[in-house]
Amino acid sequence: MSRFTERWGFSADRFWLRGEQPPERVTFDPELNRWNVFGHPEVLEIFKDTESFGVDSTRLFDLDADSRRYIDGDISQMVGLEHANARKQVGRWFTPKAIGDLQTRIHKVADELLTDLADRKQFDILDDFVEDITSIIFSQMLGTPVEERDMLKVKDEPMNYEVEQGDEGYFEGLVAPLAPLRDFIGRAVDAARERPGDDLLSLMVQFRTLTGEPMSRDEIINFGISILGAGRLATPMLIGNALMCLESFPDQAAMVRADRSLVGPMIEETMRFMSPGNQSARATNLDVVVDGTKIPKDQFVVLWLGPANRDPRAFADPNRFDLTRDPNPHLGFGYGAYYCMGAQLVRMETKIIFNLLLDRFPTLRIDPDRPVVHFASPEFTGPSAMTVLVD
Repeated sequence: MSRFTERWGFSADRFWLRGEQPPERVTFDPELNRWNVFGHPEVLEIFKDTESFGVDSTRLFDLDADSRRYIDGDISQMVGLEHANARKQVGRWFTPKAIGDLQTRIHKVADELLTDLADRKQFDILDDFVEDITSIIFSQMLGTPVEERDMLKVKDEPMNYEVEQGDEGYFEGLVAPLAPLRDFIGRAVDAARERPGDDLLSLMVQFRTLTGEPMSRDEIINFGISILGAGRLATPMLIGNALMCLESFPDQAAMVRADRSLVGPMIEETMRFMSPGNQSARATNLDVVVDGTKIPKDQFVVLWLGPANRDPRAFADPNRFDLTRDPNPHLGFGYGAYYCMGAQLVRMETKIIFNLLLDRFPTLRIDPDRPVVHFASPEFTGPSAMTVLVD
């Protein structure tokens, strides 16, 4: 597995991509003042125990009122009934008809973009293709101008921020690059209030909190950004990761080319083998014991999804990329009450895109002379640039 990491230029901290597991499943990092949980059963149990482990980990950072306005409304930080209420309201938009329309739109946009690339022998599959698809689709979903879709890519900026969770300046490093995006979505929220449409932002301005009050402008902006992060970012990383996996395991690539019913299992196995999201944060609400280790109340806990998805206690031959793996209880999209809201969209986009790529470019491969560029943040594993050859 070391050849895999060397071939694609992964940094040394992605130890699980080398087939390694930490000697202990629960550790404490005194430098970052955080706890790390690496094992699949342990991470799964924490996902299930929403009373002992809260998602509102920002409460440990002692943020002032000005900083809080960047958090309030973020569905990933909501707890209990507030979280359930928000998910229920946004779920009103994802009707069977809306999903069917989305599927048609994704196929149409992807097909048109591939037609534009038909005469090229080399292109960046992310910047020239996949990211354009996700940006167009999310612009239409949110109700922001499609011609200004590059503004949505600003959400990618914190992914190149190398400071770890728990570091001094971590929070500021996340929110500062998003200022242009916040202004952009804020203008769209104002427009949705004046002229409501059938888009997500128009639905969000009608949201009500548990007390029956409307969400504030900042809360709607944060909600929109959290949905954007849940769906638009995962598809390009998942596509790039899948291509690296298939080139590293040519027997599996041959299988999926011969049998398109394996595209779905390929997506799930890529989510396990190379999870785009490495980490999920929690805060302990009381003293807890994980794998025999006591973690006190009010501690910052990082759940490591990449290592958990390579845990031999949960997966046979975990370091093999296997399209026939069944069952495949990976945690790439999380689990339970906080399961990724964008999972359905990501799966749908990725399946459509991969089938079209296999149709149009049967010899598509990563350019060996152009190294893959990876996002720097330790929280993610995925490419930010990937040149492919199609002749």
